[in-house]
Amino acid sequence: MVSRPGEANFTFKEREEKVFVTMDPCEGEPISVHEAWHLVARQLLDERNSAGHWIGELSTSALSTATAISAICSYRNQCEGKPQGESVEWMESVVEQGVQWLADQQNQDGGWGDTDLSYSNISTTMLVLASWRLSNTLDRWPKAVERARGYISKQGGVEGLRRRYGEDKTFAVPILANAAIAGEVDWKTVPVLPFEAACVPQSWYRFMQMPVVSYAIPALVAIGQAKYRNDPPRNPLSNLIRRFSVSRTLRVLQNMQPSSGGFLEAIPLTSFVVMGLSCSGHANHSVVENGLRFIRDSVRSEGSWPIDTNLATWNTSLSISALSQTLASDHTSTSLTGGAHDRRELLKEMYRPELLDWLLGCQNLDRHPFTGAKPGGWGWSDLSGAVPDADDTPGALIALRYWADHANPDGATLERIRKAVRAGGNWLLSLQNRDGGWPTFCRGWGKLPFDRSGSDLTAHAMRALNAWKAEFPESVIEAAFRRGWRYLERQQRPDGSWLPLWFGNQDLGDEENPLYGTVKVLLAFRDFSLEESAAAKRARAWLTKQQHADGSWGGGRSITERSPDLVGSIEETALALEILVGGEDNSGGKSLTDIGLRWLCDRVREKRYTQPSPIGFYFAKLWYHERLYPQIFTAAALSRACRVQDDRLRAGTNHHASCRTT
Repeated sequence: MVSRPGEANFTFKEREEKVFVTMDPCEGEPISVHEAWHLVARQLLDERNSAGHWIGELSTSALSTATAISAICSYRNQCEGKPQGESVEWMESVVEQGVQWLADQQNQDGGWGDTDLSYSNISTTMLVLASWRLSNTLDRWPKAVERARGYISKQGGVEGLRRRYGEDKTFAVPILANAAIAGEVDWKTVPVLPFEAACVPQSWYRFMQMPVVSYAIPALVAIGQAKYRNDPPRNPLSNLIRRFSVSRTLRVLQNMQPSSGGFLEAIPLTSFVVMGLSCSGHANHSVVENGLRFIRDSVRSEGSWPIDTNLATWNTSLSISALSQTLASDHTSTSLTGGAHDRRELLKEMYRPELLDWLLGCQNLDRHPFTGAKPGGWGWSDLSGAVPDADDTPGALIALRYWADHANPDGATLERIRKAVRAGGNWLLSLQNRDGGWPTFCRGWGKLPFDRSGSDLTAHAMRALNAWKAEFPESVIEAAFRRGWRYLERQQRPDGSWLPLWFGNQDLGDEENPLYGTVKVLLAFRDFSLEESAAAKRARAWLTKQQHADGSWGGGRSITERSPDLVGSIEETALALEILVGGEDNSGGKSLTDIGLRWLCDRVREKRYTQPSPIGFYFAKLWYHERLYPQIFTAAALSRACRVQDDRLRAGTNHHASCRTT
């Protein structure tokens, strides 16, 4: 067995002719890629829960906290008979903690960001003021309120909010409605949402030209009803249609609400539903009661809320793949170098039956009530509010490919995996859009952000299908690939990069993250052995140009240090290295990837590689960071580097003279 890092007797060797490389180097001494991998892998494995999978921890969110407070107060102010006893106690307690937590989170410019590492934005700042007004605490912090109003004014007020979201009303309208409920703006400023459209069969939604994205139907109904109740239309026909649509759309909400009470397990979406229905005369409705239960169960000890409960399935799939890719498909004992053998021994504790059972158990086996999705897909969590999508499903399929290759499953277990894979793959194939790309949740829904096809999703889906292509008819799979490649070719930007849907960089002017998108597409080029194509070469050239002088990638100016210098992020540096390592000839000296690996290994040695960055989008430009992302992404990059070095050793190249990055 391999000892844990930190134990004095831990050593490994590449082959008999290689010298031993010892863990626990002296302070300041460089560590090797293999040493760094063992440290990261050990810590990542220790992050598992008692059931053997990864849950992680999403960042606390000022936006979520503000909406949750507004939901509680809206209910408390509107419900008939007023809540009493125990319900009053928990409401008063969490509201008091929450408003104080928000006061402590205000940025120097007077605004609030989505996370503790985010820049201020007009959306969160407006929501915080609304929560303070609804909780009757606005007069506690007069200077903070003055600064916040000054920030909102500089951002353009209501018009500035509308500019932030453009044609997409998914988030802008609920934010304005929240402000109107609090009395911060007039109801006339809140656009009409045609909630009556939710009365049509779910399969028709994509033909209705909805003003919100597919996942926002609950907000469409609840906020639409709130607008109708507080600012009814003058047109008698519209008034009549909406009046007769109220009861039916409430039933739609009941059918969509999961057992946890949280729509999509998301605090903001659930909070908008609770406050919208509360001020529409439905404070005592079961949807509101269940939503409040979810809000109560989701609050953290310090009085804040995250954006979602967890990303357990996503984190687990990524972790399995990140750690497993260090091992070659040819894993016979005679082909293993010493380092690869030690890594295999360490990973044996990951390939446990209970982890496989859990991952297979996360697969959606019924038509999903939220999106109407057919069985077969995976969502981001094992919780009831998660929805099957085209990022988590490929993530699970790729993780299962590694499991089948490296866990030595018996015949019955392998057949279980293949059965799940066929259902998941067919689900993905049915989701492909007419443009050849893959959307997140629903095929053909529309062109609004997060509903249209995405380059990162398309590349991920194609990688997963390619990993299991023998399970599907060749004509079907090849046709899907042709359409997918044509879509990706059209989406490549003139500079060679691709944009993703679900990840961003707050330091770029448009808040996009071409580095993430480009890496995810290049991984597909690598899996399909198309690395020498013109498109892939252009993308790699663009990616190498993004490297900072210190060897890192991405990031920006530190919000905590207010540094004028660019500070690379762990996540983006690891992403770039995962695709670039092994693609350069460093026989003549240090390559860019050598310098990047040195930077990353130094962060591991200094135990500074676990600091997350606000890199993720959780719907409509709502930022988050995830505690496990830097660890998972670092593990993936170092796994790839170890694998490349092993391959070079097997090939008998001169690259095995030293596994150090110096």
